[in-house]
Amino acid sequence: MRIAVGSDHAGFEPPPPLYKPSVIAHLERLGHEVIDCGTDGPDSVDYPDYAEKVCQALLTGQADRGVLICGTGIGVGIAANRHKGIRAAPCTMPEAARLSREHNDANVLCLGRRLLTLEECLEILDVWLSTSFSEGERHIRRIKKLG
Repeated sequence: MRIAVGSDHAGFEPPPPLYKPSVIAHLERLGHEVIDCGTDGPDSVDYPDYAEKVCQALLTGQADRGVLICGTGIGVGIAANRHKGIRAAPCTMPEAARLSREHNDANVLCLGRRLLTLEECLEILDVWLSTSFSEGERHIRRIKKLG
């Protein structure tokens, strides 16, 4: 799977391990192709810019799914969900990640560096990646209403 990954400076906040490089390394170990949408360091940047890059990678077909990281996962989620065709889900537990895929066909996972340990992020990511959309009629109907 081709996965676009982006973060603001929170993805590089100390202390180590640094979340964005760790998430990318984890995805590559799992055999995924990663498209790095920035940022590349701890200098303060604006999260909407990196949400935009990840969303554009999905909307143009360069990526199949996306992962965004900011302090809470909320800001990047709000920014990503402005785009028609993007269903971004800020998740803080594996069950939310599972349901975001099964019921909402979420195509962007949003993680919060200041709310979750790296191990929690990777667990949530693994559940999200391994869960398929249920294809349930009620879920399809609801997703169509999103546009």
